[in-house]
Amino acid sequence: MGERAHPAVPAITPAMMFLMAVACGAIVANLYYAQPLIALIAPSVGLGTVAASLVVTLTQIGYGVGLILLVPLADMVENRRLVVLTLSGTVVALLIAALAPSAGIFLFAALLIGLSSVAAQILIPMAAHMAPDAIRGRVVGNIMSGLLLGILLARPVASMVAELFGWRAIFFLSTLLMAGLLAVLAWRLPQYRPAPGPGYGQVLRSLATLFRHTPILQRRAAYQAALFAGFSLFWTAVPLELAGPRFGYSQAGIAVFALVGAAGALAAPLAGRIADRGWTRPATFGALASVAVAYAMAWAGGAAGSVVLLAAAGILLDFGVQANMVLGQRAIYALAPEARGRMNGLYVASAFAGGAIGSAIASGTFSSGGWSLVSWIGLAFPAVALLLYATELFCRRPVPRLTAGLGGGPDRRSRP
Repeated sequence: MGERAHPAVPAITPAMMFLMAVACGAIVANLYYAQPLIALIAPSVGLGTVAASLVVTLTQIGYGVGLILLVPLADMVENRRLVVLTLSGTVVALLIAALAPSAGIFLFAALLIGLSSVAAQILIPMAAHMAPDAIRGRVVGNIMSGLLLGILLARPVASMVAELFGWRAIFFLSTLLMAGLLAVLAWRLPQYRPAPGPGYGQVLRSLATLFRHTPILQRRAAYQAALFAGFSLFWTAVPLELAGPRFGYSQAGIAVFALVGAAGALAAPLAGRIADRGWTRPATFGALASVAVAYAMAWAGGAAGSVVLLAAAGILLDFGVQANMVLGQRAIYALAPEARGRMNGLYVASAFAGGAIGSAIASGTFSSGGWSLVSWIGLAFPAVALLLYATELFCRRPVPRLTAGLGGGPDRRSRP
């Protein structure tokens, strides 16, 4: 018999799944609105050229801190209340950013936006608790498709809104959107109260133990960190290539190009269904290989001056990254239901660290060797993941589920 939905929370409905997908996409978009607007924000609030990158960096730091310090609370406290509290922080942070008269205030808001946007990563394991085992991958995949759409649409939407109404408008609009979403989630989300377990200090201390003694989590985190590094490298560098002399795209043209990548969101529901059928291992190879092929296409597109090849590469890359993300979440959510919040926090934090590396090296790599060097370095990320995946073929022995320090629960055995 498969594991049933948690008895303390109602089974998920299509309407609730849609609400969670929309919420995750809208929340995570807040992390990316400022990225294409740095050149507008920095002089407006008094940030110098060198310090301008702090707008993005502090948001990333805040998100990373939230994944480690806030998301594990989902294993301890009532989840609806936790989502409402963190999303309330997002509303406040966005309003501060929209009204910020100085660099210090805006940077504080950027940090708080990142910290509070982890509400999306509380909703995803909550949905996993609400889903029966037989369709858990499908549920997570559907919700993750909304999250990916939020990531991919945030930059072009911010660029278009800023061009029409100024950079502050996107933060005002998102403040209103988050306030409305907060009201709907407070009204519609069911309560989910985890079983009594360890205190907050013990939960935080268990993170290192959880990661160290869970090989499946280690593998899935490594795969996704490598792919997300490639994802961030591509989408940070491709605007530089498109704006260059070879293509000569305007900011509006680059925004339209970015919309093409949204087609990759279709991978999430498909990957979830594949995982539910028990085909995680071959599907993982397909996801990793597709990112490698995408970078080969990206190199060819740059060499031939073909925007069609570049767009196809972006779609295939997004498809592979998103599919692997869902396959990984489906695998780790099956390990220890009482630790899903911590599992998700560690998994996403690892992926986010990879993404930060990819975006950090993008401009320097492009300046040094152009699009060709970007493509070769991008290819190296999935290549490393494929080499690591090859070792998985020799590790078919079931791995005991970790229970020590996680809040109890029967010992089970599971496979990646």
